[in-house]
Amino acid sequence: MAFDGLFIYSLLKDLSPTLTGGRLSKIYQPFDKDLIFVFRKERKNYQLLISANAQYPRMYLTSQTMNNPDKAPTFVMVLRKYLEGSILQKIDQVGLDRIVNFHFSNRNELGDQVKLVLSVELMGRHSNVILYDQASGHIIDLLKRINPDENRARILLPKAKYELPPLKPGLNGLEIDKEQFDKLKQQYDDPAELVKKIDGLDRDDRQELLGYLEDDYSEKSFRTFFDQFETPKAFVLLSPKNKRKIFPYLPYHLDLQKESSDSDLNHALDDFYEYQANRDWVKQRAAKVEGVVKNEKNKLSKKIIKLKKHLDLAENSEGYRIRGEILNANLHLVKPGMKKIALPNYYDDNKPIEVKLDEALSPARNAQKYFTKYKKLRDSIKHVNEQIKIAQENLNYFDSIQTAIDNADPQDIDQINVELQNQGYIRKQQRNVRRKKITEKNLNKFKLSSGKIVLVGKNNYQNDWLTLKKANKTDYWFHVKNMPGSHVILRDDNPSAQDILEAAEIAAYFSKAKLSAHVQVDYVQDKRVKKPNGAKPGFVIYTGQNSIEVTPDEKEVMQKKLVEK
Repeated sequence: MAFDGLFIYSLLKDLSPTLTGGRLSKIYQPFDKDLIFVFRKERKNYQLLISANAQYPRMYLTSQTMNNPDKAPTFVMVLRKYLEGSILQKIDQVGLDRIVNFHFSNRNELGDQVKLVLSVELMGRHSNVILYDQASGHIIDLLKRINPDENRARILLPKAKYELPPLKPGLNGLEIDKEQFDKLKQQYDDPAELVKKIDGLDRDDRQELLGYLEDDYSEKSFRTFFDQFETPKAFVLLSPKNKRKIFPYLPYHLDLQKESSDSDLNHALDDFYEYQANRDWVKQRAAKVEGVVKNEKNKLSKKIIKLKKHLDLAENSEGYRIRGEILNANLHLVKPGMKKIALPNYYDDNKPIEVKLDEALSPARNAQKYFTKYKKLRDSIKHVNEQIKIAQENLNYFDSIQTAIDNADPQDIDQINVELQNQGYIRKQQRNVRRKKITEKNLNKFKLSSGKIVLVGKNNYQNDWLTLKKANKTDYWFHVKNMPGSHVILRDDNPSAQDILEAAEIAAYFSKAKLSAHVQVDYVQDKRVKKPNGAKPGFVIYTGQNSIEVTPDEKEVMQKKLVEK
């Protein structure tokens, strides 16, 4: 389950007392459908994420760091005008529906107190965030403006009267007492029929409640199920197909395997959605960059195929020379108007060989044509090999860009975009595109079981900076063998075999081979790593390396990651 009515009810058990009474100090929209509200209460900041993402609409307190865009969208500007500095009076839920109202108190330009409501509707593709005036009921603005022809149930535009979406009436299981339950049991002999009438349940909750009632069709069993939502904890479970699900209680009647538990539901939600949300945010920011990478890789792949065909033709061009020589030796046999002739091949026991002719040319000119084509093909071999090498290097470069995108956090995409602009693959939006200064905070940082620190670059600029500027010459440098991947620095001049193994696993994980079982990783002291003049970002050469074969494991690698506070 995730963010059905009962899940939201459980979440508000913690969210309401934490945020109510807090002052809203900052609002920004880091991504298209995601909003961040920073509340200040009792000298602490709380960062609330509200997402109207169609696939996984959600809200919870997050500790993730997200950049505040330079230019705020219109909706954020409106929210800042009306809500920044306001006090959150209360949070309530509409019944057991997926609608949560945040009630704010603020003062307008005249100093008069106004009451505003931020309504968060977590309803799949119809999810929205709507700000309206509580007194008049008129919408001030909303995240998704919907044209009347797209939604005839209600008008979702500024100045329209705010109305609730059409809601299906159901029974609130939290409010049903023993007397009411006994009446319902008489009305519904089959517990499955009663479960269908209960509000706020998704499919998993319905199955779980039905399991309780099939075991014991009583008010006690019914109440046991619903009491779990009053004191929620977080449980992450795996389906038979390894799909992760999060619950505010531990289900017993579903075919799920427990993965983890957490007493803090908000914290668990932050962890649960971190990877998926991160990938989604990266995908949004990297759409243009990935389009360029895909296009360039397609062009280079086709170019390499074409060049290799030409090379194959050039390396097998002896047939042109042989035909030219045989034709020269038998010019007297060629008659005017002939388009081809079979002549004895003295290179192959005088077996006949077919020689095509241009009837517009003399026999001698036909022979010369074969020699010219032979010479042209032979002379092109060196050039074609050079072109194949350049094209392959460029293809490897774009593979490294794609690997960087796959391993990127949302804030890293801007740096990758600047790199492609500086390399001339994306048109610059301004005259001088400046790179932001890279620091250790930009890197991924890990702590090995021995306590030693490992630094990992997340894109080509970071890789160059880490290897060529940050690392000590005696530190150890790791990189997956013959494949795109991050530069990895083990900050130690005398690592143990276990240190080398763990650092190599990190290097393998942050590479194109992260899903492979057997990955070769090279390692060498940083002083043996050099960057050739004119080489593209991230490209280096090295000598004297050793290699180790590892199998990267995401869970083991990420357990070693240090989070900057």
